Amino acid sequence: MNHKNFETVVIGAGIIGASVAMHLSKSRKGKVLLIEEEDNFAKHQTGNNSGVIHSGLYYKPGSLKAKNCTEGRSLLYQFCENNSIPFESCGKLVVASSPEEKSRLLKLYERGLQNGLEGIRLLNPEEINEFELYATGIAALHIPQTGIVDYKKVTSAFINNLLANEGEFTTSCNFISATYSSGVYRIFTSKGEFTAKNLIACAGLFADKVALSCGIDPGIKIIPYRGEYHILKKEKEFLVQNLIYPVPDPAFPFLGVHFTRMVYGGVEAGPNAVPAFRRKGYSYSDFSFKEMIEFLTYPGYLKLSAKHFKMGAGEIYRSLYKPALVKKLQKLIPSITGDDLDRGGTGVRAQALDKSGNLLDDFKIIIKDRMIHVLNAPSPAATASISIGKHIAGLVKD
Repeated sequence: MNHKNFETVVIGAGIIGASVAMHLSKSRKGKVLLIEEEDNFAKHQTGNNSGVIHSGLYYKPGSLKAKNCTEGRSLLYQFCENNSIPFESCGKLVVASSPEEKSRLLKLYERGLQNGLEGIRLLNPEEINEFELYATGIAALHIPQTGIVDYKKVTSAFINNLLANEGEFTTSCNFISATYSSGVYRIFTSKGEFTAKNLIACAGLFADKVALSCGIDPGIKIIPYRGEYHILKKEKEFLVQNLIYPVPDPAFPFLGVHFTRMVYGGVEAGPNAVPAFRRKGYSYSDFSFKEMIEFLTYPGYLKLSAKHFKMGAGEIYRSLYKPALVKKLQKLIPSITGDDLDRGGTGVRAQALDKSGNLLDDFKIIIKDRMIHVLNAPSPAATASISIGKHIAGLVKD
């Protein structure tokens, strides 16, 4: 590394941190350093999601999620074209399987119109098969703006832009703490000390811990949820043309198990939402006694567990008992069987939880003393990454 003194240091090389660093480097307002504790970028949420470019259908009109998704989607499609990143604007179906789901689907349709989605269509049962021959439901919504991409490729392009603008990027650099005095941050890491006028934390699974290390009470706890994917066997990929989703339960910030065709081929089914036993808990054997004590002694975790015990137990049951997962998938495609599915990868979602047991469903950002902490960046954060990065870079300049 050539420098120890920077205008801005950004913590976390997921897609949000990389976007922020790229936008700051473009502004030519001083030297930018992006640090990452892992040995490469996009190792967690960014690199383990299903690669969907979201349309903005689900989000409350006027919310940060809705605004950033709508703007970010357009910017992302343009960025991919300009940087030769493979993508497809393939569209998706949201399928209702019961009268209750159909009622929620109609509300989603109205919300989509309010969020400016053009060309969305309500479909009757026969029209569903115009888009997905093997899907069934009592009604569906077709959203043409939804797409697929490789977010690792997008993050890589962000970092390449950062480097082209004379910014710096270093890996295997664990953030320890920071102190602020006379308008300058002293930032202590496993690779030594840096100084900067601005500090931005986009630490994902460790967002709350990084905030505490900087002397900020985040007001939330990051609770990890593991999402497990299955892969459709090659000879069964014909069952899914693009993307097929259920109608989500508005009580939870999860979209339910769904089918996703991936940009390089193949079809994923999932993910579920299983409580993980540590922040990097990618399997049941990934267990941290210290972190579990931390979660279990947090008032919000206990309240959430009590409030939604049935839902949590159901997710674990479907994780451990494959026929239960298949039954859920058969609501979308009845001909799917357990023999059609192989185990796929897993990802861990950083879910912010407040002390009352409420799952935060929108972005949460704290600003203090030339320091910005992104404490919650839920889906559609990857879709909206360019818009979010631009917004945060603007806060730094202001």
